[in-house]
Amino acid sequence: MTFAAPLEAKSIRFRARSFVAFTLTPEAPLDVWLEGLDHWIGNSPGYFAGRPVVLDLNTLKPDVAAIESLVGVLGHRGIRIYAIELDGHTALELNLPPVLVGAKEATTDGLLPRKAREDVSSTSEGEAEGRAPEAGLDKGGKADASKAGDSEPQVEASGTLMIKAPIRSGQAIVHPHGDVIVLGSVASGSEIIAAGSIHVYGTLRGRASAGALGNRGARIFCRKNEAELLAVDGWYVTAEEMEGVSRGKPVQAFLDGDALRVSTLS
Repeated sequence: MTFAAPLEAKSIRFRARSFVAFTLTPEAPLDVWLEGLDHWIGNSPGYFAGRPVVLDLNTLKPDVAAIESLVGVLGHRGIRIYAIELDGHTALELNLPPVLVGAKEATTDGLLPRKAREDVSSTSEGEAEGRAPEAGLDKGGKADASKAGDSEPQVEASGTLMIKAPIRSGQAIVHPHGDVIVLGSVASGSEIIAAGSIHVYGTLRGRASAGALGNRGARIFCRKNEAELLAVDGWYVTAEEMEGVSRGKPVQAFLDGDALRVSTLS
């Protein structure tokens, strides 16, 4: 008589991961908000392609039927919602994305719960037209900067990320801990997102978002402006808005009261 050796049970490993997510916060009237979103998508085609997007419904507070309709409308625009924030709900219908409970937003000062970040937002000075989707939000509290080219990016003691190689099309640099300095050029179709300021010592042809975690004092500097989009603290200008004004010139972009200004550097 033979006996089979008992099978050794394998343990299942669970790991926590953090990642950068974009947040959309619809507001009433919804048709006007969708019109603004369509304008954004028209100026930056493919901006949401392959990106995880959180739908924050705490401002709009729609019912379940309206949520289902909105998720479908966004899906037709190429925006895939992976989770929903809605206070007072722990779950929705099975055909809807899951509800995030207790999510916190990463800022330059650390993780803030919703009430605290609303208090911070209410004390901010002024607003600007052309609000971009909130970018660079790390739902887990930390994120790693992407590598650019064959040269290893260097993070200085001050938290500044220095990239010595050009940034190629399709690459995304996300740095939630300070400024980003690029010694080369930034190709069309690439993107830089920084908690602090962005400095490009070559031609900037892609998208640049500075102050992505709520820093209104952040700025964008580049030697030659051919950017598809410039944004500071979520307020943006597009290539067509800069045409004939600051295109092809050395510029800086910064918030001035209630507007995002792009001025040439002498």
